[in-house]
Amino acid sequence: MTPHPIRQIRSMAFSSLALTRSLTICGLAVAVGALPAIGEDWPRFLGTSGQLKAEATEKTPTKWGDGENVKWATELPGKGVSSPIVVGDLVFVTCYSGYGVGGENESIDDLTRHVICVDKATGKVRWQNEIKAVQPEDPYEGVGVPAHGYASHTPVSDGKRVYAFLGKSGVVAFDLDGNELWRQSVGTGSGPQGWGSSASPVVYQDTLIVTASEESETMFGINAESGEIKWKQEAQDLQSTWSTPTLVTSEEGRTDLVINVPGEVWGINPETGKLRWYSRGTTDASTAASLTPGNGLVFATGGRGGEAVAVKVGGKGDVNDTHVIWDAKIPGRFSTPLYHNDLLFTFGDSIMTVFSAEDGDKVGQLRLGSSSSRGGRGASDGGDGEGNDGEGGGREGGGRRGGGRGGMFSMDYASPVLIGDNIYMTSRSGTVYVLTATRSPELIAENSFPGDSGFGGTPAVSDGEIFIRSDSKLYCLSNK
Repeated sequence: MTPHPIRQIRSMAFSSLALTRSLTICGLAVAVGALPAIGEDWPRFLGTSGQLKAEATEKTPTKWGDGENVKWATELPGKGVSSPIVVGDLVFVTCYSGYGVGGENESIDDLTRHVICVDKATGKVRWQNEIKAVQPEDPYEGVGVPAHGYASHTPVSDGKRVYAFLGKSGVVAFDLDGNELWRQSVGTGSGPQGWGSSASPVVYQDTLIVTASEESETMFGINAESGEIKWKQEAQDLQSTWSTPTLVTSEEGRTDLVINVPGEVWGINPETGKLRWYSRGTTDASTAASLTPGNGLVFATGGRGGEAVAVKVGGKGDVNDTHVIWDAKIPGRFSTPLYHNDLLFTFGDSIMTVFSAEDGDKVGQLRLGSSSSRGGRGASDGGDGEGNDGEGGGREGGGRRGGGRGGMFSMDYASPVLIGDNIYMTSRSGTVYVLTATRSPELIAENSFPGDSGFGGTPAVSDGEIFIRSDSKLYCLSNK
């Protein structure tokens, strides 16, 4: 492995541990733990504690289509790759309209975000709020923005309020009846590629934590009730960080906020935003996959070269020599791997690959069909499963991250979700594969949504029912 120097961290809080250092490669975070209780909310991106897990019930379908097991389908006013969340009897989702949706004579001045609340039982829209975009916005051109649009951040709820991060338009809080409570700006800048941001907010006690990577290269701790900024930490390495942070319990028994950033994994004090520890990370210049915690470890992936690292949570300062458990090659760019029974399941380009969580070795793979980027049915495959990215470019036409319609546009963004004993994997085209969560996975069912497309969000699960969004609809799947 070749060391690479990371950019200097500008925040005084972060730089108190190290201003410059040389790093090797790191990996991907995944979680282990008890499944959420039946009927439990799915209040944030990747579910309760970011585990990507839920209990199955008699309502959980493995097959649907032609009206079968589709409880309801609600039309959405716009597009988006954000994921739905579930709070009690309510489902929340965001989307955008007015610009970048394929209409004639579109103007960026008409760009509007929507925060929508839907009745969980009926699919009826309870309320909808529209937020006009703060200008200037990143234009809908090139590689990045057209790949994910303007509604990429999944909302989060603490059970009392719902919070939506809308990029340059800031953070907006609503009560569960749809009344706007406050707005807070977190910056209006753009990264060098002009790709927009996508990291979703998380809640810790009474603090809403927002990673405004592209807007200001700053992480914010915001008072959830008032919207006032409690703390903020600026760090240059947050640039090109599209991954969402996760709360974990460290070996010391404290709560750490962990995040996958270019070159490193960080452990942060969620009460102050100050850096507690760090380890090496992927050598890629950007991160998209989130760290999913569990069993005292986090696993980081997402590098173009497939670098991955397992890191023991906790410690102080540089923990490379004491807490890095293994380095491995695990392909995957955007979706977050699933941890289950000491295995890591990754999904991308319609290929599921299984790795041992103990050492990172590959133990199985299944090549699937009906992808947005791959046709035909496959069987078990021993290939490395890494999709090819176009060269693409940023705003200046020379960006280093994947591009072209064969690159980020065809990549599967949704993460695999474990419901009971089965894994549900959603391709960008809307094909949902149901598979066994085993070392040698088997295909149980393959489902689709005829006439619909643009499935970039990870499904939410509550009381065994599955909630999944496309660019045009929000679905509830249930054995009726």
